[in-house]
Amino acid sequence: MTPCSSRRRRRTAARAAIAGGALSAALLWASGVATASGQGSMTPVQSGVDPAALPHVAVFGNTPASTPETVSFIMREQNLSQLESSVEAGFHPFLSVSQFAATYGQSRQSVSALTSYLAGFGIATQVYADDVDVVANGTAGEFDNALAVQQHQYYVPSTGDVGAQSFHGTGQSPELPSSIAQNVLAVLGLTNYSPFTSGLSHVDRALTRPASSTSNACMALTGLAGDCNTPSSFASDYDLSGLYHHGAAGQGETLAIVTLAALDVGAPQYYWQNIMHLPASGRTVAVDNVDGGPGAPSDASGTGETDLDVEQSGGLAPDANVIVYQAPNDDSGFADAFFSAASQNIASSVSASWGESETYLAAAVASGVETPAYEAAFDEAFLEFAAQGQSGFLAAGDAGAYDASDDIGTTNLAVDTSANSPYITSGGGTTLPWSGTLTGSTGIAATVSVRQQRAWGWDYLWPSIATIQSESEATAAETDIGGGGGGGGYSTIEPEPSYQQGVSGTGGYSAVQWLTPTDPQEVSGIVAPTEWSFNPRAPLTSGYGSGREEPDLSTNADPYSGYLLYEPSWAGVSQPTLQGGWGGTSFVAPQLNGSTAVIDSYLGRRVGFWNPSIYAFAQSGNSPFTPLDQRGIGNDNLYYTGTPGTLYNPATGLGYPDLSQLAADFAGQN
Repeated sequence: MTPCSSRRRRRTAARAAIAGGALSAALLWASGVATASGQGSMTPVQSGVDPAALPHVAVFGNTPASTPETVSFIMREQNLSQLESSVEAGFHPFLSVSQFAATYGQSRQSVSALTSYLAGFGIATQVYADDVDVVANGTAGEFDNALAVQQHQYYVPSTGDVGAQSFHGTGQSPELPSSIAQNVLAVLGLTNYSPFTSGLSHVDRALTRPASSTSNACMALTGLAGDCNTPSSFASDYDLSGLYHHGAAGQGETLAIVTLAALDVGAPQYYWQNIMHLPASGRTVAVDNVDGGPGAPSDASGTGETDLDVEQSGGLAPDANVIVYQAPNDDSGFADAFFSAASQNIASSVSASWGESETYLAAAVASGVETPAYEAAFDEAFLEFAAQGQSGFLAAGDAGAYDASDDIGTTNLAVDTSANSPYITSGGGTTLPWSGTLTGSTGIAATVSVRQQRAWGWDYLWPSIATIQSESEATAAETDIGGGGGGGGYSTIEPEPSYQQGVSGTGGYSAVQWLTPTDPQEVSGIVAPTEWSFNPRAPLTSGYGSGREEPDLSTNADPYSGYLLYEPSWAGVSQPTLQGGWGGTSFVAPQLNGSTAVIDSYLGRRVGFWNPSIYAFAQSGNSPFTPLDQRGIGNDNLYYTGTPGTLYNPATGLGYPDLSQLAADFAGQN
């Protein structure tokens, strides 16, 4: 993980189109019928991409046939419409994994047909207990023969946030016998390209208060007073501490972290004991290396994300056990990690903080790199969570309403995936009240003051940045936006779920038009704006949105009112192992995860998928949420703002929670 800055420059569309996870073509889908010589009737499961056709990619011949590979076959869940409707309504009673497999997993006959077919080529398989995920291990030569493809070796230089890589892949559509292909939703893993990056955000290291102005040890780490919070601060801010007073601390519960980078073993325990000063606990922190794991811990791979996820979730639930499902940084690894958590069904709550914008995904689909099976495969894992009573949380993103500006480089309104799934709880971001003086490298200073909790959007910093950098506010706004707010808005992929329908604020919205997207260009097969024009008067506007709205709720995610992070992997890159000033919705997802473990221990049962319940609670006469419905400057995520009198704000969802009251509401459910 490379530390992010509040002045991270927006990548150009052309550059991002090269990086953008474009080679994550491991998600493939059935489309049509073909005949392969000697194999009877075959159905192609297409990738639609030739990595060699992408810019700056060098080809080094065929992948050696002896190369070990892991390929995952995601089966189609049965009775899917019934499952989706039940989950949106609040699935109850919860199922065991075997019960889920019997009702919604693929038939044993279909699974056996696939495993037998692969075994004929020397490929070993592991069928997950849900009868949905079949993980196959073999060699490149065996998979080439079984799927009628030829894999090649590629090299792509470092671009954007994605480092230089050597990898294998294929531009051909893999084929399966038609009778098998009709039950396979997606094939993942025919490329080991690593497209995902973590989404942490940090205060600008060039904009700090002089250390001589304070003797506060925390402020000396970053120069600001409010950015050294710990999970204890979160518990106090959102009234989780009220449950501690009742003796609930996650005892008897297990929470899970899904991640694509290795944990610094021992880091969470050090954080809990020496930074939070929690008493020693008999709880365990276990690591499950899915598909062989992501390799050794390193800052560059995103270990900081994994460290913080465990530190935050476990710090809030000090008696809960933790399982870290850490997988290789590719599509098959990410999906298999979720399916591992579901099929084992040990954890009552699960979170992850890795994602990408819907625009990136749409561009990948348009250019033949990805297909809608990407969304569907992850939806299937989240549906299983909900049916089994496992709560799930994903981060909503850190570029405000313009999520695509952070990966593919376009400036259109966009939300994050897979937090856009109707079957997962999306965690957005706020800014807590804070004030301070920022000083630049030239000594020019400017004061900042946030008087009440608001939607996280760094438009409140633009005047100060402009003063300190001796530039116009337009320059600060148009070029310094990266990582500047809590993700939120309307999905163009996923439909609006039933639990959001009719909730005030989910359809019509208010917005602050700071930025007007301009300069449309073709980017990876779609046409999208690639620049902004800035209006310092920021007129209020309104509109109507459709589709799944995210986030569902929000808590503090702004690095300027942010958190301490302990990451031993920094030691190898000349950084202190303990730093303040970290934030991002990457913190929100694990914090909600840990809070759920506490709530479950308080109730003595799983509460399951939050969304059907929390939207009902919010519409009751005594909502556990404080809606951030103030309209205009001072409460926006760079575009969306509140509408007075409504419950939902596309910048912050239902608002911020009182977790003790929320637990009482869960207790009142049958």
